[in-house]
Amino acid sequence: MKDQNFLTENNAKQLWHPMGHPAEMQANPPKIITKSSGSKITDIDGHEVLDAVGGLWCVNLGYSNDLIKNAISEQLHDLPYYSAFAGSSNPPAIEAAYKVQEFFAEDGIERVFFTSGGSDSVETCLRLARQYHRLRGEPNRTKFFSLKKGYHGTHFGGASVNGNNRFRINYEPLMPGCFHLPAPYPYRNPFNETDPAKLAQLIAQAFEDEIAFQGAGSIAALIMEPILGAGGVIVPHESFMPLMREICDRHDILLISDEVITGFGRTGDWSGARHWGVKPDMMSTAKGITSGYFPVGAALISGKVAEVFESSGADGAIFHGYTYSAHPVGAAAVTACLEETLRLNTKVNAAARGTQLFEGVKALAEKHSIIGDVRGGHGLMTGIELVSDQSSKEPMDAATMGRIHQAAYEAGAMVRIGGNNILMSPPLIISEQEIDTILSALDAGFSAA
Repeated sequence: MKDQNFLTENNAKQLWHPMGHPAEMQANPPKIITKSSGSKITDIDGHEVLDAVGGLWCVNLGYSNDLIKNAISEQLHDLPYYSAFAGSSNPPAIEAAYKVQEFFAEDGIERVFFTSGGSDSVETCLRLARQYHRLRGEPNRTKFFSLKKGYHGTHFGGASVNGNNRFRINYEPLMPGCFHLPAPYPYRNPFNETDPAKLAQLIAQAFEDEIAFQGAGSIAALIMEPILGAGGVIVPHESFMPLMREICDRHDILLISDEVITGFGRTGDWSGARHWGVKPDMMSTAKGITSGYFPVGAALISGKVAEVFESSGADGAIFHGYTYSAHPVGAAAVTACLEETLRLNTKVNAAARGTQLFEGVKALAEKHSIIGDVRGGHGLMTGIELVSDQSSKEPMDAATMGRIHQAAYEAGAMVRIGGNNILMSPPLIISEQEIDTILSALDAGFSAA
């Protein structure tokens, strides 16, 4: 590693950072993280904090899992790379696909298509959804529906179904034929409905109205997160996803469950859809599939969809894929990560520590009037919406959000800011005492504001 002076002097000069303004990064250089262990990270100045972000919703097993590290190292020695395009395969990819399908068998998944990450997985699901309908003799089913506040990555397809304008405006025009329904977000919605069950019904009716207007025969799929993550940890009413499933089934619309964040135990179960008793037609996954140790994602295919492709003629060929699809090193990381995930049964700790974090933040809301809404309660996903005025729900300004972030960091926790939200998704192995430390750091951050 280069010396500290070199790193500090060149911080944010040559490197453009995702999700940030280049000039802002240069004016206020980002924190340089140099070490990690367990649930903690250490910056270049030696300041150690708990990672309440889990890397980026992904380091489920913490930073010290030797089983995954050794699997990567051993595979690099045996076969560092070979293509998995038609005509060749590799042992780790075959084993990893078996393990992933087995992991999600309860969700109705029968086939696995490996990608390089979550955005790739979403793109794959969107493309395969269109091809599925063409194979069934309905080529006009090309449109997609999604939820406002939903997040589905940064490719043009994913950006087109994204429900947050920050990821859209500067890149428009995006893919045509994408339409957005209101989010199941009781704190803010166009119906001014605070009852989650009634809100679920209103959105379902809006979906029905749009289907009637657009024509069911033009719609390929609805893509949705079981719990909206980057949009603010928005937890829908338990009836919501089943309602959307029923509508999709009635109109032959595929349901794609975006499990990039919610898969692999984050929600307190192995998939987010299981909380609501729903089996999707396809699932997009990534993040927890390797605990962030190697860039891997997967599009997961139900038996219903797989049967159409595998019983079709030449048009069933999948002319889609990535150089690093089924990468042998990534596949080795997948198998090791799933074995550890099951051995540790991380969903149990995620549920317990998630409840602790959620209840702790609700207690802080009694103390700090800038907390407008607290969301979570399903595993280690907690969102805190900050406002400058409780009655008007005026979003907290960016400068104050920045001060809160810095004060919390100085007090011992790295949290993530998304607009006027604080988003938290710590490793699933985090301890009870470490959750208390995060809560203390948040308390310090809010006090500083």
